[in-house]
Amino acid sequence: MNVQYLSDAQGRHTAIVIPIEEWHNITAKHQDLKTLEIANPNRTKPSAFRGAISKETADELLRHTEQARTQWESNIS
Repeated sequence: MNVQYLSDAQGRHTAIVIPIEEWHNITAKHQDLKTLEIANPNRTKPSAFRGAISKETADELLRHTEQARTQWESNIS
């Protein structure tokens, strides 16, 4: 099976990517896994979150994130 591992900054594996054809083979053999897909079909679609917050709220969150990042960097230096 050709899988890819995703790692965090410390090198710990945090996720795995399975080719879709392999996923279909696995779910064909294990029907209980297929119910995970059916139970929440929007879970893997980022487009499902489009419009979840207003542009103003998103801009405010971005400003807060940038401020926190700047504070973090100044605390490390």
